[in-house]
Amino acid sequence: MIEKKTELKEILKLAPACRCESCSHGCKMGSGLLADGDKKAIAKFLNVAEKELAESYLEEVTLLNRKMLRPKILREGKPYGRCMFYDDEKGCTVHPVKPLQCKVSMGCGAHGEELMAWFMLNHILDIDDPESIRQYSVYLKSCGKLIKGGKLSEIVEDKATLRKISNYTILR
Repeated sequence: MIEKKTELKEILKLAPACRCESCSHGCKMGSGLLADGDKKAIAKFLNVAEKELAESYLEEVTLLNRKMLRPKILREGKPYGRCMFYDDEKGCTVHPVKPLQCKVSMGCGAHGEELMAWFMLNHILDIDDPESIRQYSVYLKSCGKLIKGGKLSEIVEDKATLRKISNYTILR
């Protein structure tokens, strides 16, 4: 069972690399978020400076009130498109150093939703940002996947503080 506190090495065992149609679908419709260390590793792999990587290959997105980076999406006039690092014949052209969200994504495995919930809790949610917590609350209320350690009461243990965050008494 996947929990918030499950270690990365265990998570990666549950998400082996796969190029089936289900797993490649995400690469054709978007791209994965970078976590700590990904930017440096991808820049080194491509033999470019981190600044050049950010300017030429990455785009900024905001999730749960947190600004994050992901590989640019080649939209071709649509709101979606393939990851700029995805090649139909070769697959992921940065596979050895692909973003962590890509590494833990599984379209064909039994743990897909839990893996994405783990990534969200450990790499997107900012427990020190009340707005991030409120947006996570909306995610849960909208039938988002809940894993052990992901309840609001487990994230913000003080009930009074959680109540103040929820009713916007605490804004920042």
